[in-house]
Amino acid sequence: MVTEETKLHSGLKRNIFKIPHPFVILTSAVAIMAMLTYIIPAGVYDRITNDEGVEVLDPKSYHLVESTPVSILQFLTAIPRGYVEAGWIIALCFFVGAAFEVINRIGIIPAMVESLARRFSTKRTLIIPVLVFVFALIDAFIGTPELIIMYVPIVMPLMRRLGFDSVTGVAVVLCGSAAGFSAAMTNPFTIVIGQTMSGLPVYSGWQFRIVMFFVTTIFAAGYVMYYGYRILKNPEKSLTYASDREALEKDSAIQKHGNSVVLGFRERVAGIFSLAIFGFMVVGMILWKWDLPEMCAAFLVIGIGAGLIVRMNTDTMCETMMLGAQNMMLGALVIAISRAISVVMTDGQIVDTAVHTLAGVLSQLPPSVTVFGVLAGVTLLNFLIPSGSGKAVILFPILSPLADAVGVTRQTMVLTYQFGDGFTNVLWPTVGQFMAALVLAGVSWTKWFRFYFPLLIIFLILSAVYLMIAEYISYGPF
Repeated sequence: MVTEETKLHSGLKRNIFKIPHPFVILTSAVAIMAMLTYIIPAGVYDRITNDEGVEVLDPKSYHLVESTPVSILQFLTAIPRGYVEAGWIIALCFFVGAAFEVINRIGIIPAMVESLARRFSTKRTLIIPVLVFVFALIDAFIGTPELIIMYVPIVMPLMRRLGFDSVTGVAVVLCGSAAGFSAAMTNPFTIVIGQTMSGLPVYSGWQFRIVMFFVTTIFAAGYVMYYGYRILKNPEKSLTYASDREALEKDSAIQKHGNSVVLGFRERVAGIFSLAIFGFMVVGMILWKWDLPEMCAAFLVIGIGAGLIVRMNTDTMCETMMLGAQNMMLGALVIAISRAISVVMTDGQIVDTAVHTLAGVLSQLPPSVTVFGVLAGVTLLNFLIPSGSGKAVILFPILSPLADAVGVTRQTMVLTYQFGDGFTNVLWPTVGQFMAALVLAGVSWTKWFRFYFPLLIIFLILSAVYLMIAEYISYGPF
């Protein structure tokens, strides 16, 4: 018999073990990092310009400087400054939200969800490898994990409509992105920068990376499929069972509205226009090195262009785009707080100290295990410096000579860096776009951790196997 006392006790237990809000988790991380600036010695490397015109650190120039622990005022302003430093990523959130609210209002997204749901209604688990491969392929070529913010609002209603939970929905996006970004063929933010700074021909060694990409993506898709299959068989095993019921009701209401919309000629043209602009943006990122400003502009063109094609009233278009941007506000603030951690580290001048400590540890390892030490070190450093290109500029002046010293090819060292930088981009809470994606999906970080950690172990084991093969074949050209 359930008494009132039992109910009260159960309610108290739920409150005690309630998962903190993402703001609480991230602000606590900022506070801890601020306190560490009073403990960790301040130090810097001198910066020099290399032959390619890139500013890099001089690996032999590290020296201690006067300690600059973060003051209370600096701590309080870290989040606003994080907002400024992450400005382009946050802007991307708003422009993506605005564009997708317009094409959703037109009926394009509901119609697409309905079409895919019908196609996979009798083979639901097959949608998982299809989507995982698509997202992996995009990141393997252009290396833009920021776009996960765009994918999540599309995928979540579809996956719930097919009977999956929110974890499966966000996993399709995040695991696909992690596999593609980490085992990429032409990722410009890890491979190109790493090879350029190591003196390697750009995109060299692509044959081995293609094999890695397919193997890694197959493991990612298989893991998500296994979880999704279990949820289809027994929905109560879902990590988000309670919260998904409300979300499913909301999706159903939207879908009913979507079903009543028959896409006419103009709506179809608007859909084709949106896809064409997105494709043009991808081409621009590959051929013309477009970055976040151009991506924001592309989504602005999508939103306005699609609205004009269907003759949407300009006032309605503006209000719709404002609503879409407003829906992204929570994710944008999460990104800002995440960036505040690096702001605090820079204020306290402990970034270079962390790199110097890592380099010291790696230099003491036996040559046969150095690459595995680098893998572990970069994986941990990714928590503090989640920018792939930022870490590459800092680390490769150290990693390239280290590779020469221990008899490992520089190509293998670039590969090691890829893995260390990529797989935890969907684990560490300091990665802004990842945390924003979780917020949009309605999945807490702790629940995601429970889901993703076993796959991370699989990824790291695969990485170790790849590195052993790379050492065995003297993966090069050098």
